[in-house]
Amino acid sequence: MSRTQFAAVALMGNPADAGVLESLRTLATHLLARGIEVVAADTIGATALPAAVVHLPEPELVRRTGLLVVVGGDGSMLYAARRVAGSGVALLGINRGRLGFLADVGPAEMLGRLDEVLRGDYESDHRLLLRAEILDGRRVVGSGLALNDIAVNRHDPGRMLEIRTSIDGRYVNTHRGDGFIVATATGSTAYSLSCGGPIVSPALEAIVLVPICPHTLSERPIIVPATTVTEITLSEDHPRRADVSCDGEVTGELLPGRTLRVRAASERLHLVHPRGYDYFQILRSKLHWGRHHHFDGSQGH
Repeated sequence: MSRTQFAAVALMGNPADAGVLESLRTLATHLLARGIEVVAADTIGATALPAAVVHLPEPELVRRTGLLVVVGGDGSMLYAARRVAGSGVALLGINRGRLGFLADVGPAEMLGRLDEVLRGDYESDHRLLLRAEILDGRRVVGSGLALNDIAVNRHDPGRMLEIRTSIDGRYVNTHRGDGFIVATATGSTAYSLSCGGPIVSPALEAIVLVPICPHTLSERPIIVPATTVTEITLSEDHPRRADVSCDGEVTGELLPGRTLRVRAASERLHLVHPRGYDYFQILRSKLHWGRHHHFDGSQGH
């Protein structure tokens, strides 16, 4: 199937990071030399990039192009993802961070890989996002979008939360501990994994429910279909308050009497990967699997 070539390319990254800024300059110069319009977020100073680059506010940036190249780590990718979600704009990540589960192109290969993408030689990946709504009765008092996860964390240090969960209106459990995570398959390698959650292939339409530091050792993560709706409340018997965050950004506050509702968002995220993208190779690399063994997959056991 033919893919649309990109007449304009947008750039985004943290200009306070010298390595990121260097890559942004290199990318801009390369694209301009190919006759491609380059636009950048106005958070990047006008003098930081070549003079021909057009600087725009982020909302306008998304409307101007079909491809956004993000330079940085997965935090930068999460930031960009929430701004392009549902717009149809494709996202390509250049990894200048530590892990790089989402930003999977290295700086040394970025120009060659970008040229491939501009020729239409790439792999498309549409990822599930989660929508969070904090309800006070029927009134929505907070909402947010997440690519990785929506988390409920205790607001007061040293105070255990008592959280009640239900799925599609059916009671699941009352969890006592530090909080609770609702994660996508994409987010299964993030906060969820550090709390003992499973790794879930992003090809699956699934949601992972993970208690944070549960008081009872028998509590375990649960994987449910992405068609389900999860509701979280705080126990009336333990009048605490909790912070609700979407991909690490606090969205609102959960109080007794309020309900956090989490469901699959109508928006999707369009990621672009280089040809030959291999999710399991990324897992091996980032999680250091098989470091003392060599197996290239070309032969049997």
